[in-house]
Amino acid sequence: MPEVLQDDVAPALATASDVVFDGAIWNVRRDSFDYNGESITREYLDHPGAVAVLALDEQDRVLLIKQYRHPTGLRGWELPAGLLDIRGENAVVGAQRELAEEADVVASDWSLLTEFYTSPGGSNEAIRVYLARGISAVAAFARTHEEADIELRWVPLEECVDAVLARRISNPILIVAVLAAQVARSRGWSTLAAADLPWPRHPLNLHSRTTTA
Repeated sequence: MPEVLQDDVAPALATASDVVFDGAIWNVRRDSFDYNGESITREYLDHPGAVAVLALDEQDRVLLIKQYRHPTGLRGWELPAGLLDIRGENAVVGAQRELAEEADVVASDWSLLTEFYTSPGGSNEAIRVYLARGISAVAAFARTHEEADIELRWVPLEECVDAVLARRISNPILIVAVLAAQVARSRGWSTLAAADLPWPRHPLNLHSRTTTA
């Protein structure tokens, strides 16, 4: 019987770990660690983690938002999403908050769709994407900055898949989530997990990694 294909959570203990850039939202961290008999130093983006929501209505339409992103200069289509930057906030609660704040809707049925690292060679940013169903509207939130002119659109899941495959959309969370949802739906949603499934790969669960105090 072949071994199940899966990642291993097995972080190398750092012999030294320092914040070399203290940013407003995230930091750059420098770790030194021993691996395969060598002393290695790596710098990476130290991120609080994030959540995103693929909200699906009874017609299998996905709720998308269009928002300006300054690093790329794009007004691109995305899923409602946000940082886990409120200390102690449960990830599912954070996802529910972001859905209401960015899209003015709530959901009664929550499941874990997928999770991934955005760029594991240079960042510990971990993303969890939830499938939300049983959608209803709430009072509109006041939004500022880049969120002030968010555009909302309900788009059939098949049309989202077509946009991914035709390279018309470029947000990685949206791409991963749409393809995961398409496959999960084809399997009768049997691959979904409980929304409160433990998250060992969340960066907060990997912070105590140094061999020194």
